[in-house]
Amino acid sequence: MAKNPIPEHVPPEMVRDFSLFTSPGMSPTPNGDPHAAVACAHSGPPIFYSPFNTRDGRGTWVITRASDQRRVLQDTETFSSHRSIFASALGESWPMIPLELDPPAHGAFRALLNPLFSPKRVATLEPSIRERAIRLIDRIAASGTSCDVMKDFAFPFTVHIFLHLLGLPEDRADTFVGWARDLLHGDDVKRPAAAKVIVSFIDGLAAARREDLADDFMTFVVQAQVEGRRLTKQEVRGVGVLVFVAGLDTVAAAIGFDLAYLARNLRDQALLRCEPDRIVLAAEELLRAFPTVQLIRVAMKDIDFEGAPIRKGDYVSCATMIANRDPAEFECPNTVDLTRQDNRHASFGFGPHRCLGSHLARREIIIGLEEWLARIPAFRIKKGTAPITFGGHVFGIENLILDWS
Repeated sequence: MAKNPIPEHVPPEMVRDFSLFTSPGMSPTPNGDPHAAVACAHSGPPIFYSPFNTRDGRGTWVITRASDQRRVLQDTETFSSHRSIFASALGESWPMIPLELDPPAHGAFRALLNPLFSPKRVATLEPSIRERAIRLIDRIAASGTSCDVMKDFAFPFTVHIFLHLLGLPEDRADTFVGWARDLLHGDDVKRPAAAKVIVSFIDGLAAARREDLADDFMTFVVQAQVEGRRLTKQEVRGVGVLVFVAGLDTVAAAIGFDLAYLARNLRDQALLRCEPDRIVLAAEELLRAFPTVQLIRVAMKDIDFEGAPIRKGDYVSCATMIANRDPAEFECPNTVDLTRQDNRHASFGFGPHRCLGSHLARREIIIGLEEWLARIPAFRIKKGTAPITFGGHVFGIENLILDWS
């Protein structure tokens, strides 16, 4: 039963028992398939109300059609990004920046940060990204014929690159990943505790950089100006928290889902080994099939949207994993086709809030797959083991034991 009642303005016939948190295949489950589980959303109406579709039990309108999600995500006057997802865990309301800012403020902060994650900037990082992948994979290959790919490769690969980019201590990677895991996938005790420790770390790092400048991301933020002024301490916190949290889980999870798929589909694995030039195209299809993020917006005014009486204050869910299984957008959407062309997937969002780190994420995924397939023989999921997958605002996977004996 939902913690909050169904609002009076929601017609009973538009209510559906659905959740990205607790539906079959969503909660932590051996061999679960949360992406396949969301495909059921397309068996009903294009928009419906779920009383269960947030961590706190608050209901959301669920938008299933990709075209309608694009309309919502572009209409920032009607559908706001300001939810204070992170701060709410602390009983506060400051925004993560620029994710939870609406235009025009969003544009000013986005322009400030865009150069740090631009294609040109990512290109300069590519040699070090590839070197990191090779070093990790060669170590794995030399140590045996199986590994826990999330612990031994996906997290060390993506998180260390991100920490290097931010100028954060790489020897604390495991601690940082633990904070992110508790924040994104923990219970009602772990989540606020993780939020508190992350805020304390970001605030402390900002204070240290104000006193002692360095050549790193936080120094850039504390010295940056927006509209002719320095950022406030709360704005520095909002930027720091967003970038810190966003880099610790999502790309590693994407690589994990990709390798799990290839471990179960040896024909596709062999295709990419024989024709590595296909990996760039294949990576887009794997992004489509296994996205990780649900986007939530808040209605700023009453609106009738595709027959749904959305009212001011209602939550509206635009889950990338639902949009990417839309049969109106993709032929055979539940089939992974590594040769799929014109792949207009929603994995990085849409509109002004499209993922700031998308260029870096793409290169990490492509390089990770290229080097793994070049250095590790044909692999499967190890017999007697089962990956644990889970849904939520961010989908994840762990205990992914691969074997190539």
